[in-house]
Amino acid sequence: MIGGSNGGTGGSKKRHRVGSNSRLSSTAALIDSSRPDGTLIEASHKPLQSSSSIRRSNSRPSILPLPSPVSNGFNDPATADVILRLYLDQSSPFDSDDSETVSAVDSTSEFQIYLHSSVLQRSKYFSALLSDRWKKDSCEIDYYRFNLAVPSSAGSINNHVTVLQLLYTNEIWSTIDSASTALELLPIALELLFEDCVTACVRYLEAVPWTEEEEKTVLSLIPLLRDEESSELLARVSPPKSDLSEEMLHGLILTAIHNHPNMAFAKAFVAKLLRDFSSRESARRVLDKSFETSLKVVKESLEEYSSPDFRGDHNETEAIQRLNLHTAMTNGRHLLWLIERMIELRVADTAVKEWSEQAAFTADLQRAFRDDAWRNIVPGLPAVVLRCTCKLANAVAAGVILASRQVRMKLVKDWLPVLIVCKDNGTPMLTNHKSLYLELEEKFLKIILTLPMSEAQELLQQCLSFSTRNVEDCPHLVSAFTTWFRRANRQLPGDQNQLP
Repeated sequence: MIGGSNGGTGGSKKRHRVGSNSRLSSTAALIDSSRPDGTLIEASHKPLQSSSSIRRSNSRPSILPLPSPVSNGFNDPATADVILRLYLDQSSPFDSDDSETVSAVDSTSEFQIYLHSSVLQRSKYFSALLSDRWKKDSCEIDYYRFNLAVPSSAGSINNHVTVLQLLYTNEIWSTIDSASTALELLPIALELLFEDCVTACVRYLEAVPWTEEEEKTVLSLIPLLRDEESSELLARVSPPKSDLSEEMLHGLILTAIHNHPNMAFAKAFVAKLLRDFSSRESARRVLDKSFETSLKVVKESLEEYSSPDFRGDHNETEAIQRLNLHTAMTNGRHLLWLIERMIELRVADTAVKEWSEQAAFTADLQRAFRDDAWRNIVPGLPAVVLRCTCKLANAVAAGVILASRQVRMKLVKDWLPVLIVCKDNGTPMLTNHKSLYLELEEKFLKIILTLPMSEAQELLQQCLSFSTRNVEDCPHLVSAFTTWFRRANRQLPGDQNQLP
């Protein structure tokens, strides 16, 4: 029970809320509408029927009983000068969108509450009703009688009663113990223009978490708040700029691949976020940006390694070379993860095109892999680079990425020499490397066979290094040449240059 003193008049006046004028202008329809002359304040000299604090036309268990009267406080008939009748009205303009109605209470359910005009001044709604412009012969009045329609949604009357009780206390915050409570009281406080209660509810909502449903309710109430009141709530749910989600995703990717101590777990979590992200185009832009960044680092590291500056101390130059290789290896792994995500989301078009335009980069790789220095520093670097190529080539060959003829041709033309160097210059031939070489060979041959005959002829001649001591061990190469020769010997109808 919230008891206490009269509270006060609410201090300095604030500007009216949006929509408050319309609420006040409809007051005559809500207050003492049973009187034929439309009088808003009715004198009463009738004795009280009992000391009971409530008069209800229908008793229902869904409405909580009012607390006992407090002397000079809420619902005290001995000292009150205002009688407020609360009644359920489904047509109330303040009815919520909640489809749930009070099944146990019909439209005749009502409360009669005893209040004090000095306390009601805290509500600008009641302050306007009690102002001189509404009064008649106030000197002859024992009670001011007002009617207030209450929406017939669940808990509506109880929540209205709670807000009326809060007029009698300066510790409104002590009643608001959850976001749901604040959201139940806030619309009523706005309706009654009870500024102190509005402020208390908003401050509480600013500081606590919300459920998804509570967030929807907050969004529906924000338009009723003044700008200064809603700014913190809006900041939580409204991005200040349209690309904030993309910035967040990009930041998460960078953190996952560069800074997070549990990199594998972080990458798996970010991968799920990317899969579930609502906009595939936004995911594409974020991944393209991250891909370009990582590719640039790998390229610059290999360029510096392949063309070192020998003007400094030998030991210093060697340390820089080791650093360049480690940097290329680390960012190459990041690049592989990004490519896998792009292919998974079917947004790797830009990556394939970019990968096919790396003549200088592949030249640096060939120079680096012909050297023996990298073997004891980053022995896995060739495999990482070739896996990136294989992932993209496989997506092209399988039709996951629809690349243009020029892109397909350049992809094979630039990266086929890298594969050949890795095989011919003694790159560690671990079992998984052998299968990687074989897989990439198969994908290149499939792509070559999608090209015009003249381009395929040029590239197939470079694929002789795929052959093995036993011809039976390279069926993919045999199949590719067989297909090419079959096409070359095909006699088309009307061909003037038919073979004899």
